[in-house]
Formats: sequence, structure tokens, C-alpha cells
Amino acid sequence: MKEIDISALTRYNVQSLTPYSSARDEFSGKEGVFLDANENPFPSAVNRYPDPQQRELKSKFADLRGVHSDQLIIGNGSDEILDLVFRAFCEPGKDFVVTIKPSYGMYKVLANINDVRLTEIALDANFELDPDAILAVAEGAKMIILCSPNNPTGNSLSRKKIIKILEGFNGIVLVDEAYIDFATNPSLVSELKNFQNLMISQTFSKAFGMAGIRVGIGIAHPEIIEVLNRIKPPYNVNAISQEMALNRLAQVDEVASEVTQLKLERSRLINFLEHHKSVSRIYPTDANFILFKVNDANFFYDELVKQGVIIRNRTTAFGCENCLRLSVGTKEENNRFMKVFDNI
Repeated sequence: MKEIDISALTRYNVQSLTPYSSARDEFSGKEGVFLDANENPFPSAVNRYPDPQQRELKSKFADLRGVHSDQLIIGNGSDEILDLVFRAFCEPGKDFVVTIKPSYGMYKVLANINDVRLTEIALDANFELDPDAILAVAEGAKMIILCSPNNPTGNSLSRKKIIKILEGFNGIVLVDEAYIDFATNPSLVSELKNFQNLMISQTFSKAFGMAGIRVGIGIAHPEIIEVLNRIKPPYNVNAISQEMALNRLAQVDEVASEVTQLKLERSRLINFLEHHKSVSRIYPTDANFILFKVNDANFFYDELVKQGVIIRNRTTAFGCENCLRLSVGTKEENNRFMKVFDNI
């Protein structure tokens, strides 16, 4: 395994930080008269605090991904996981992070919130990654963030190129795999045994169909997870979200079936767009959305909205002039889009 000095990467004040200890950290049993957490004692579904360490959810998700529970941190959406990484490892006003463009806009927002300089390296005209360009500017950076499959482009980044970055960089390489369940190529989770500097974020919002419960997962070496747990809020994932996520994990066959249906619908939409005279380019996608180019994205977006079909106008994103991003819906929703788009 490629090893790095996690302690040296960690912010100085976090290195010696004693994490908050909640009542449920100090006693995690389920039986007894609970007079320790200043809760309202009258019974309801949510009068008690949830498990602050999400032990059962971690155990089930770890089994699904083939990792150990101590390699996981659960967050209030994957955005919280990303924010924790910034706060644990990047000194405000001093450190910098490298990412790609175009990519998920929250990376820049989190960097700005945490007063961390963000250096963005452009993908090429086909939205492919240049690992040498990334490594050339990453000397001294605390972290490199890569999104694969990438948002808003939809394409998976080359596994070989990501591994080259992991080999050549001594900070944390965070790979955002929010859309990995729709991809042809497998997750980089299998590379965790080879690279201590690899961290992966995943989510219940996409393939699991649970965007409303806001549950994200960070997967990394236990030393990285231990640092993040020091600064994690004590009850960051509520009891209802934990229960609903566990219920969904018990429906993995149903999830797989839905993913298969969405992939079929994705192919059907691509076929429709390929034969449409208004579409000049369709970008390869491994996600549950399609990025495509028209001659006037603003016009098409406005006309679709007028007829009650809402997609995403990405024309202002780097390299995406006159591009629209279409999420794959149900068969009926996709039929509606195609009919309206044809009429326009």
C-alpha cells in the first residue's frame, strides 16, 4: 500500500482536538431507563437521540461495498462529508486544493466557505482528464478532488489516469462517486487497499432514490476516518434518515432493477437525441443524466419550461456553451420530454 502521513496532513488544531462526547457515545445500549441525555421522556418515534456513530447503517453499507465499518463516515449528504474533509485537513487562508473543470459546483463553494484556494484544471474538449497537468500544479496541495462519473459532463474519468494521480500525489485524492451505480466501470473502492491517500464519497441520493433523506458516505483508510470523526457533529444524521437508509439497503434487488430501467431509458433518450436535427452533440455518459449541445440552450430551456418540462441549462459552465443537462426520468416523463422537444 502507498502510505502517507495523515497526521502531517491534518490541521494543527485538529491534531490535538478532543471530539465532543455525547450521551449516546458514552452509553450505546438499547435497554435501560435513559436519564442521561436531557431528552423528553414521553414516548414517540423520535423523542430519543439517534446513534451518533450510525453503527448499524455503517455495518450494512460496509457489507454492500466490501469494506470495514471503520472505513466509513456517514454524513448529512455527501456535501457534509466534503466539508468535513476541508475543515479537517486544510488550513484557512493557507492551504489549497486542486480540482477539475467543469465539475460539481459545490467544490468551489466549500473551498470559499473554508477560505481555501481552489485551483481548477480544465478537462479537454472531450472532457478527458490530464493527470500530468493535475500533478504539475498539485505540489504542496492538501487535496485533489475528482468527480467520476463527472457532473455535469456525465463521463467516467479514466481509472488508469486516476491511479497515476494517486501514485504521484502525497495528499488526499477524493473521488466523488455519486453516480457510480450507473457506470459501466466499477468503483475505485477496490483500490483502497493499495492507496492510503484515496478517499471516496458516495450517496443515497442517486441510484438509491433517496435524495430527500440526505445521507452521504465517505470511504477511506481508518486513520482518515478517525480524523473526520473528531470534528463531526454528534448527531449529524437523524434517526428517520438512518432508518429509511437501512430499509433501502434491504431492497438492493429493487435498487438494481431501477438502475437497469434507468439505463435502458438513458439509451432510449440518447437514441432520440442522436436523430434530432436540433442536437449537434451528445456527450458520453455513465450517469443518470445526459449532456447534449444545441444551437441555443437558453431558447430551448425557456421553451421547455413554458410547457412544464424542467431540465438544467448548463451553458454558463466551463466548456459547456449551449449545453443542456437532461436527467433520466420514468418512461412517461421521458416520453413527455421527447414530445415537447420535438414540438419546439
